[in-house]
Amino acid sequence: MVKRQLPNPREVFELVQFKRPSLDARARRLAGALTIEDLRAIAKRRTPAAAFDYTDGAAEGELSLTRARQAFRDVEFHPSILRDVSTVDTTRTAFGGPSALPFGIAPTGFTRLMHTEGESAGAAAAGAAGIPFTLSTLGTTSIEDVKAANPNGRNWFQLYVMKQREISYGLVERAAAAGFDTLFFTVDTPVAGARLRDTRNGFSIPPQLTIRTVANAVPRPWWWVDFLTTPKLEFASLSSTGGTVGELLDSAMDPSINYDDLATIRGMWPGTIVVKGVQTVPDAVRLADLGVDGIVLSNHGGRQLDRAPVPFHLLPEVVREVGNDLEVTIDTGIMNGADIVAAVALGARFTLVGRAYLYGLMAGGRQGVDRAITILADQVRRTMQLLQVTSLDELGPHHVTQLQRLVPRRLES
Repeated sequence: MVKRQLPNPREVFELVQFKRPSLDARARRLAGALTIEDLRAIAKRRTPAAAFDYTDGAAEGELSLTRARQAFRDVEFHPSILRDVSTVDTTRTAFGGPSALPFGIAPTGFTRLMHTEGESAGAAAAGAAGIPFTLSTLGTTSIEDVKAANPNGRNWFQLYVMKQREISYGLVERAAAAGFDTLFFTVDTPVAGARLRDTRNGFSIPPQLTIRTVANAVPRPWWWVDFLTTPKLEFASLSSTGGTVGELLDSAMDPSINYDDLATIRGMWPGTIVVKGVQTVPDAVRLADLGVDGIVLSNHGGRQLDRAPVPFHLLPEVVREVGNDLEVTIDTGIMNGADIVAAVALGARFTLVGRAYLYGLMAGGRQGVDRAITILADQVRRTMQLLQVTSLDELGPHHVTQLQRLVPRRLES
């Protein structure tokens, strides 16, 4: 029988220590976020519905995005045992340069609508973490200002070939002059996908005030204060705006782009050239034969063709076919550092995160992006240690099984 006694106050205070509260509301908010999903929940509370849904949503029924995320969930890991993993090396060489982690920030359009710090916050956070930052053609911060925000880090530029070719050519020249080292030639956007959340929300550039947007803004006054008291949005390429995102894309993009355009841009660009938006093995093989430096397996975050191939499912076969000839990178659906580790194990040289970074941005500006990177980095390291590998190069297909949900039906011949 346990003998009971009155508690000794001294012993109680030794066992129970009170945590000093932080007066920084943003820091408190972000410290409580342990996953990217937590950052997403904070972002949803703090961002007007139209801007949040532009980030969070995808095309039509959003099947491509749902399937891409599910593919990463359907991973089974196979850890080794009895290996010293007191330290692990997360560094990676990607597209001719170093990265402290096996992921970089993907290009995202209209980013200052998510939070007024926009691409500058992303570029500065990426530079501080030692990872690359990618600016979109439809970014809301200029090439030169991104360079100023990340003067010593690696900056990449994502290019759309516009109907007015001189606009695209001018962007290529400016990015090269600013010292950007890698160009993403994007091939999956001949026209805009049907992003139905944007249509239903009446989302336009610039935002237009309606009864619905005003009602949605009432509990989020800080967003509107920021938006109305900071400099006017500056686009990397668009000289005029007005309309939905789909209308702007359709007015700017050229559905006639082809391999000749790739050759033209390749001739202009002095650095590494990567084709982004590859979704079939034959296209990957053709690009390898053409001698491009790399490809990004991507369905544009599910924002273009719904029911498109899942990049993570496509990865092993593409790596088998062309992995010795060019660098294979992957995006779409990454929400956890374990997703990144799984992709590297199946042959991806590098990965890109888009929404994960934007959720952090919406949740807390630059500090939120720092938090998103930290969450992913911690998850990468912990997953490596639990798999008992000490470097990314030790990861291999034997560490991962892709569990099957969607299996093609056999057609009778």
